[in-house]
Amino acid sequence: MDMGKDENAPQGPILALCGGVGGAKLALGLSHILPAEQLTLVVNTGDDFEHLGLPICPDLDTVMYTLAGLGNPETGWGRAQETWSFMQAIAERGGETWFQLGDKDLAQHVQRRFLLEQGRTLSDAIREMAASLGIAPAIVPMSDQKVRTIVETEQGNLAFQHYFVRQQCAPRVTGFHFEGAADARLSPGFDQALRDPDLAGVIICPSNPFVSIGPILSLPSLTQRLSTLNAPIIAVSPIVGGQALKGPTAKMMKELGLQISPIGVADYYGDFLDGLVMDVVDRDKSPQFEARNIKVHICNTIMSSLADRKALAWACLNFLKKF
Repeated sequence: MDMGKDENAPQGPILALCGGVGGAKLALGLSHILPAEQLTLVVNTGDDFEHLGLPICPDLDTVMYTLAGLGNPETGWGRAQETWSFMQAIAERGGETWFQLGDKDLAQHVQRRFLLEQGRTLSDAIREMAASLGIAPAIVPMSDQKVRTIVETEQGNLAFQHYFVRQQCAPRVTGFHFEGAADARLSPGFDQALRDPDLAGVIICPSNPFVSIGPILSLPSLTQRLSTLNAPIIAVSPIVGGQALKGPTAKMMKELGLQISPIGVADYYGDFLDGLVMDVVDRDKSPQFEARNIKVHICNTIMSSLADRKALAWACLNFLKKF
């Protein structure tokens, strides 16, 4: 059956919160089902940093590359068929090479710096860049102000990319905080999506709860707004069978003393969560959600192909209709 856009999709707008690789996969599935005007993708910017004089936005770029069909299918991040002449030249000059910028990817960061230096906000820049890539759904940063994820470890506090890339997630995690969050505001697109009286639901994509969704939730008053939102909020568990499909989520949960399961994910999100989508291998956890007053939908959540991405997107949209 063709799972393309059709009348069976929810008739109201959908807001999805996402990080990079896992979030982008579900975002792609949603973009194949929903009309562009019904989908707003709010993307984490806690990973953002300045490197070699350029503004780097890893999650925003991963989502854009994925929806534009330009992403590297093997890594889930970066551009397909990338070349590395720029980094080779940087290395020859003794420059920093711990964070790799491909030649095609470099154009993204240079264009973003140009737009920001012209006085555009990050929202403006991303809207213009997404349009140039032929992307129809709205991709918006969580905030136009800088919010930076700091990973608290036994070796001290580390900026996210230094923890994630430079040290390959090796240090033991003790907590997180988000510099700048207290003074940041929701981006206009994010705020508008939450205010839409016709909002049909919020989907938290299967991204790392702590460092992909956590920065979004750190924005002032957001969790309170979600708790009082007149629309259901569901999350897709990034933990399947006690493992993270991608990245250090399971490692972080273990080091923080949390249950490495969909239950741990739901407990982290707390009271604003109405439903959780979890994989069939975690079916035995289902009874434990009754006491938490959280509805559960069980299906395949592993997105190995475009068909899988679309199937999971349909599962989420149909689940939202049950509230």
